Amino acid sequence: MSSLRRTFVAEQERTDGCVHVLLITTGSVASIKAPLIVSELLSYRNVKVEVVSTKSSLAFFDAAAVAGARVWRDEDEWTEDGGYRIGDPILHIELRRWADVVLIAPCSANTLSKIAHGICDNLVTSLLRALAPTTPTYVFPAMNTLMYEHPLTNDHIRIVRDVIGYQIVGPIGKKLACGDIGLGAMTEWKDIVQIVVDKFQLLRVPDS
Repeated sequence: MSSLRRTFVAEQERTDGCVHVLLITTGSVASIKAPLIVSELLSYRNVKVEVVSTKSSLAFFDAAAVAGARVWRDEDEWTEDGGYRIGDPILHIELRRWADVVLIAPCSANTLSKIAHGICDNLVTSLLRALAPTTPTYVFPAMNTLMYEHPLTNDHIRIVRDVIGYQIVGPIGKKLACGDIGLGAMTEWKDIVQIVVDKFQLLRVPDS
């Protein structure tokens, strides 16, 4: 196996009694909220977080700023020198085995389209294509208003919600990063965390 590849084995990484939250970030400026989402999730008891990011998503935040969770990217699955052997752990499979709940926050128009069409050309979309349908998965769209109002977006959301079975949350209306005002912003990051808190009845870590 290549010495450059980080390995992840779900059986070794899962902890009994913990909620395992997989945060996926894609190519929207709302990815800047990833460190905040992770930090807030980890302020609750018995929570573990892993982050999986597309290449374009990492243009908006520094992976080193994410405290308490690893950020996985395409290069962690596909290295230039190869090095896979039969029986080696496959990252996108191990991550989906690990997850109790998946948050796609933000979900860009591009990734939304890929999910709807079953495309799996990077770590994020390969993981989602392999994800068990029983894994609760929440999609938080984030894009320019006209991209959101594009007729194809409505079809993509319908497929992701009604065929694949993911839960679509948002977007919300506000002044967008591009300066436009309208519907298309990602759900507020604290509200995203609250969905997990409510679903798993999480309790905060007591102040020291």
